[in-house]
Amino acid sequence: MPTCSHLDQITTMAAPSSDGCQECLQSGDGWVHLRRCLTCGHIGCCDSSRNRHASRHYESTRHPVVVSAQPDENWGWCFPDQLFLEFTEEASR
Repeated sequence: MPTCSHLDQITTMAAPSSDGCQECLQSGDGWVHLRRCLTCGHIGCCDSSRNRHASRHYESTRHPVVVSAQPDENWGWCFPDQLFLEFTEEASR
């Protein structure tokens, strides 16, 4: 079973940076779901959203792991490993 090789890049200082997708809020766009970067806390919209800001954040920063910022969702995604991650509630908040 593959494992994420980027867990060491998760920081405890990755508090959410906003209540919504930062770029969408600035431009007045909407989003479908939100993702939070576990390196810097950036909140971006998911790939089902028109602007795909969470993926664009990864492409520009190479911060590897995001988690869902949706209530009651405790999962993450490692971009470079292309790996779905399951977290306990405490670990993803």
